[in-house]
Amino acid sequence: MVDISKDKFEIIGANASESQSIVRPSISYWQDAWRRLKMNKVAMASLVFLILLVLMAIFGPYMRPFDYAHQDLLNTNKPFSKVHWFGTDYLGRDLFVRVWMGARVSLFIGVVIALLDAIIGVTYGGIAGYFGGQVDNIMMRIVDILYGIPYLILVILLMVVMGQGLWTIITAMVMTGWVGMARIVRGQVLQLKEQEFVLAAKTLGASPGRIILRHLIPNALGPIIVSMTFDVPNAIFSEAFLSYIGLGIRAPLASWGTLANDATQVLLMYPMQLFIPGFFISITMLAFNMLGDGLRDALDPRLRR
Repeated sequence: MVDISKDKFEIIGANASESQSIVRPSISYWQDAWRRLKMNKVAMASLVFLILLVLMAIFGPYMRPFDYAHQDLLNTNKPFSKVHWFGTDYLGRDLFVRVWMGARVSLFIGVVIALLDAIIGVTYGGIAGYFGGQVDNIMMRIVDILYGIPYLILVILLMVVMGQGLWTIITAMVMTGWVGMARIVRGQVLQLKEQEFVLAAKTLGASPGRIILRHLIPNALGPIIVSMTFDVPNAIFSEAFLSYIGLGIRAPLASWGTLANDATQVLLMYPMQLFIPGFFISITMLAFNMLGDGLRDALDPRLRR
């Protein structure tokens, strides 16, 4: 019988050491979420637009040599020109400067309300979800009551007490706006509090506050961030609506809602004065919603590969 030597054979495939090696670099949850967000072209385009919008809100009013409150009755209702890029309103104020001052105010209101809603809602929902039982039942019944109060009534009541202004709108919206965030966080905490890492923290003697802040809330950041991106356009639209009906920002301070309100006085003759703030309100809300949809897909752990 002919002996067959090992030299006539070639090993095909990975050996044991190669099969144990890590070919793909390890990436964290947030790195993977950013990678998937970059693959969403619509969400990235919305993010770029919002960054440009913030930059224009900061630097736009300084691009023209006009004050946003200065009235020039000799140059009222001017069309687009080299001097007044967006024209002037019925009081001769430069619309380009006022649009970007309005963007500054509207974005400030939207971001502040979203942050305050997140702080109150995360704290309240985290406590209700973690303790559960009777505590959760009482706290969520309070949420149900607040959820049924229209913010327009609160705005009118607060204006009687605080007067018309920026912080009146913010206070009124925050008083009822955080309940949606509280419900989201409560649902996330109810799912997470029975996980092994929470039970391990309890066994090691961690306090409820530490468990909520260090373990539960960080693992619910995805839905929280997505909810905040939807809160910002909702707050911007609510402020624009209140300003449009005369319950918002006090003159001469400008917001997109006050610009729309001013433009209705000359709507039939100069419709572009209403189109400009209406366009920015619409495109900003669309950008935030598209970014929120992209973040929701990117932060979903079930889609991680």
